[in-house]
Amino acid sequence: MRCSMGTLFQRLSSLDGKGYGAYKSIAGRHALEGVPGAELFLDKVQSDPFAPASLSRVRVPLAALPFSGSLSTHQRDLLNRRIAGEFCHGLAIDCPGQQVLSRAAVTQLDDALQICFEVQLPARGRRIRGREAAQLLCTTLPRALDRALCITAGGDALRAELEAAAALGRDQTALRGALAGAGLVAFIADGSILPRQAGNSDEPKSHAIPFVAPESLAHEFTLPSGRTARGMGIPQGVTLIVGGGYHGKSTLLSALVTGVYDHVAGDGRELVVADPTAVALRAEDGRAITGVDISPFINGLPSGERTTSFSTTNASGSTSQSAALMEALEAGAHTLLIDEDTSATNFMIRDERMRRLVPADREPITPLVDRARELWCDHGISTVVVAGGSGAFIDIADTVIAMDAYTPHDATTQAQQLINTTPTAPALTPMTWPAPRVAARVRTQRDQRGRTPKLPRARGIDTIQHGRDDIDLRAISQLACSSQTQAIARIIATLEKRADGHTPMITLVNDVLAEIQTHGWAALSGQRAGSHAERHPGRVAMPRPQEVMAALNRYRRLSLVGSLGA
Repeated sequence: MRCSMGTLFQRLSSLDGKGYGAYKSIAGRHALEGVPGAELFLDKVQSDPFAPASLSRVRVPLAALPFSGSLSTHQRDLLNRRIAGEFCHGLAIDCPGQQVLSRAAVTQLDDALQICFEVQLPARGRRIRGREAAQLLCTTLPRALDRALCITAGGDALRAELEAAAALGRDQTALRGALAGAGLVAFIADGSILPRQAGNSDEPKSHAIPFVAPESLAHEFTLPSGRTARGMGIPQGVTLIVGGGYHGKSTLLSALVTGVYDHVAGDGRELVVADPTAVALRAEDGRAITGVDISPFINGLPSGERTTSFSTTNASGSTSQSAALMEALEAGAHTLLIDEDTSATNFMIRDERMRRLVPADREPITPLVDRARELWCDHGISTVVVAGGSGAFIDIADTVIAMDAYTPHDATTQAQQLINTTPTAPALTPMTWPAPRVAARVRTQRDQRGRTPKLPRARGIDTIQHGRDDIDLRAISQLACSSQTQAIARIIATLEKRADGHTPMITLVNDVLAEIQTHGWAALSGQRAGSHAERHPGRVAMPRPQEVMAALNRYRRLSLVGSLGA
């Protein structure tokens, strides 16, 4: 039953001074006065002032808003940022960073705009401050939404902002979609600002040198907005990025790493786009590996152990990076992004003197430098490598980009003059393609008291707590925010229910992500999207299948029944 805002105000006022648990009585559905036809849903009311904030939603009829039509991800992102800017102490919403992601915070239903947020209900010690709560929910909240959504005034300005956001989104989508047809894995527009403010800030650096493409690598694209984007295209194949220390090699690679996402206006990377399947790889000592075929890179172990379905709880640097590459291919990656600074040396290269000293038949590791051309020529997998200490990749690179004071130069011709007359040794055996792995059925485990364990949940951006285990995600550099991590935790819980011992993990992952795209976050709970029974989904944002698979692969209790075709 829906209560009026006046009733909610009176109820909250009457609770003043009572024990905090009495707040539970306000849970439910309420009219939101000041916003015609809007409703407030208090889905989960906190039972303690020190507990997580109360989960709440507001639905505003589309007819009451000063804009119409289907809202794009960029437009919902803009509204999300405007609401976050208007919310004050006591009201909180999942606030976007520099990337534009599809979030549960602001969604469009058939007939309403839904806003999911949290309310910190006020208290004095453990006593309710009812009059303050009434002011917060019945006055402050409606006014904040009115200002953010321009319900009573300012509609023209908001419509202009929304159209600009939509236009930027269309340009970014078109630019990323044009990469493959142009034979590129990435594009960096002239004028882009790649350096960031600090290691703990993703804001653009002030007074940074704008990016300018060398003429030989320049491409131009006409965008849906009518403007022309000129910039540097990174060709498919094997690309080597070189340069002195502090000259921008890793900065360029970092821009490619985040180029799988759209960026907000003013970020400096609005027209920096990469192959949407690109995956950044790095060494990760100590990680778990379950049933991965790493034989293209590690084979013939002295112990006699087979590496076609390799498992370990404590991988070395080279083993972890080999597994990460094969897992990325299984997850659908067509571009690999690698920095030698974060890679295992013996995974990357093996110089001539070491080859002469240790015969090939006594070395279990086949380095990437021996596989990269095969990956491209036989499988269409491009590799972008940053190197400053070894010239091994010069011999196999299709394109060499030299960074000098954050300015790129085409050094391909110069590098070709340095190619070793003794070619890099080819891989000993043809590379095998990873077969999709199949997860075993998951039996619901109970704790010592017979209780069902809590669902997986994110702890920040780098960790998922799953029962008594932590899934360490620190090496997954393409996670943009903790809301993506929380979404992955929720998806893992859904996947465990659906694992049937027959369907490949990547198929299950893609199916769940497709359901979220179609039905919203209610798809994870089995609720009907838009129904009054639907609840606040928590702070979640859409991840890529590559990051979902990466999290699954790092779960130490992952159990497989094998691989298709194995």
